[in-house]
Amino acid sequence: KIDHYIIGNGSNMLVSDKGYKGIIISMLKFTSPSLIENESITISAGKTLKELTELACENSLSGLEFAYGIPGSVGGAVFMNAGAYDGEIKEVLDKVKVMDKEGNVLSLNTGELDLSYRHSNIEEKGYIVLEAKFNLKKADKSAIWKKMQELMARRIDKQPLNFPSAGSTFKRPEGYFAGKLIDDAGLRGFRLGGAAVSQKHCGFVINYDNASSDDIKKLIEHIKREVYEKFGVKLECEVRMI
Repeated sequence: KIDHYIIGNGSNMLVSDKGYKGIIISMLKFTSPSLIENESITISAGKTLKELTELACENSLSGLEFAYGIPGSVGGAVFMNAGAYDGEIKEVLDKVKVMDKEGNVLSLNTGELDLSYRHSNIEEKGYIVLEAKFNLKKADKSAIWKKMQELMARRIDKQPLNFPSAGSTFKRPEGYFAGKLIDDAGLRGFRLGGAAVSQKHCGFVINYDNASSDDIKKLIEHIKREVYEKFGVKLECEVRMI
């Protein structure tokens, strides 16, 4: 009967400067050994995507290369159908074990999760992701590793990983790219308090200089207003506000 919030790695969150009145439960604390059967991996929600992708590579299993470098947990990736470089979780996800509000443990297949771009029905249903099973394909280990390294190099080249951020700030609006709209609105490098629009990739709001959560929120709202006024496109925040 205490307010609580479940998180994974916390990499896609912006927490209020006032903190959170309640309990934050990180699933990284609850993990069990992973199970590899033929071409599938069953893994705890609290494992990181780095652990999952490296495990897949070690076992010559292909399909998760796109997720290498996404700094989240398996549960978080399922929760928001994480994706990058033309791949997304729903393409390789087979089943998910969840706990409902009453404490019942359910096994759900992919079709029951209503997976779409950066969305699942997990939040609406009040589920906690416990475990996920991925169906992959056998492939050459060195080829898998090479692809993972290529995608990581692209990530390092294109994203402002030298500054703290909650990742890509906005969802991709249909027919557009958020970063290009922000750049075209003249906001590249724009600063508000300690927060800034990244010079390297305009889709990222970075903590440039000891930004408060409020600085980042105000900058996000400013960006949304400017883009809407100039192009009539409503940007939707991808970052979770706590």
